[in-house]
Amino acid sequence: MAFFEDLSRKVQDVAFAAAEKGKEVAAIASEKAQDAAETVKTNVAIAGEQRAIEKNYRAIGEWYVSELKGEAPEAVADIVAAIRASQAKIAELQGEDAPVEAECADVTEAAPEAAPAEAPVEAPAEAPAETPVQE
Repeated sequence: MAFFEDLSRKVQDVAFAAAEKGKEVAAIASEKAQDAAETVKTNVAIAGEQRAIEKNYRAIGEWYVSELKGEAPEAVADIVAAIRASQAKIAELQGEDAPVEAECADVTEAAPEAAPAEAPVEAPAEAPAETPVQE
């Protein structure tokens, strides 16, 4: 009988060790899952803030273009010309004879949502080196 008692004790020891190892593996997996969830939350928050920044930049640009009555400054003349050409094309495709300026949204009346910001964003000192693409 001593053989069976010894075998039973060894089986219990192995089962206990397996259970402990399983708990360790589960704890590690849980920790990694929580870390991954935190990383996803952070990435989603960052993407949301980037969208808010781009939305605000767009509002500034729309306002700026709508405020230009004559010639645009040389640094942005090509970009403004491309925007106005696109607006004229849209008006043509829609079959409207309205002036291009009427197509511009009045950004001053519909202010964009204020997005929380940690620090103000400075405008670039020079115009972008890229030339806008007209389709």
